Amino acid sequence: MSDTNTAKVAPRAHIRITYTGPVYPHWEIVGTYGEPELIEEFARRAYMRLMYVSLKDSQCRRNRERIKVDAENEGISLEWSPEEVERQPTA
Repeated sequence: MSDTNTAKVAPRAHIRITYTGPVYPHWEIVGTYGEPELIEEFARRAYMRLMYVSLKDSQCRRNRERIKVDAENEGISLEWSPEEVERQPTA
């Protein structure tokens, strides 16, 4: 018996978010495939959440979680580079 609710759906787009360092701009958001409008709109929202918050600020961690949920809701596969950025502890 097949459960259609748990079937994986192919992502509509893939986006890589790269931490470029402590000097502005801190983040690079690039879509590797998908509709350009979808990628641009998602990138705009992600930039707004990440742009002015320090990587060590607890707000940055919460915003990364919001970005992750947003990507899941939009059907976007998300990649953080380096991966440690996603697991960065709060100071």
